[in-house]
Amino acid sequence: MTNNHQKPLKKGGFTFKRFFVAHDKSPMQVTTDSCLLGAWAPIPSELHRVLDIGSGCGVIALMLAQRLENQICQIDAIDIDKAAVKQCQKNIKRAGFQSIIVQQADINQFQVGITSFYDLIVTNPPYFASAVECRNASRQLARYTESLNFHQLIDTVKRLLKPQGVFCLVLPFNLSNQFRLQSESNQLYLQQVMNVKYNANKDFSLSLMAFSLSKKDNILIQQLCMRDDNGCYSQEFRKLLAKFYLFRK
Repeated sequence: MTNNHQKPLKKGGFTFKRFFVAHDKSPMQVTTDSCLLGAWAPIPSELHRVLDIGSGCGVIALMLAQRLENQICQIDAIDIDKAAVKQCQKNIKRAGFQSIIVQQADINQFQVGITSFYDLIVTNPPYFASAVECRNASRQLARYTESLNFHQLIDTVKRLLKPQGVFCLVLPFNLSNQFRLQSESNQLYLQQVMNVKYNANKDFSLSLMAFSLSKKDNILIQQLCMRDDNGCYSQEFRKLLAKFYLFRK
């Protein structure tokens, strides 16, 4: 039921239950892809350090900070874009989570201390080949694979992930098998996957995938349909995003 006395939502960003994510200065805005990944990413039993690659306005880092607020951990949010980093820092300060540290860096050159590897690495990576130029250089860098292709991403994960760590990402469904094959040829193995479709009549559009450095006999395969036959958010989608979305309709 719609509440007519609800406050109007702020512009220039996305309002969650616990925080507001401004994205008007970031090349990439808050997307359903990122929200799904932030809510779904499996949390390892031993977790002290998290890395968000290409954090943009900080939505995934903030969602993970909320999920992990009762654990002592550090979340490193890394982005190559100066404006995105600045906006991410403001969003985190406003939200009040102390666990997130934002840095401007090219992940291909990013270094950590010899004992400072990550228990969880997450990313909503750039994935369109640059057949069509973006009008804006920042958006080009955020959206296309020139700044971070699959090979570079896999190398980065192998370099920074702890032996028992988990790596999670979201990709268009039609690229997921290619990424899985490339990962497994580099000893990074699929552990679980959730394939997402917009509604029952559509093909799958997204894959949320979790990898680790050790092979698993039984891969957990799940499906999610975002909307029901009436066009409303499905119960499964509502359950996954229950702690984050306002669900005004």
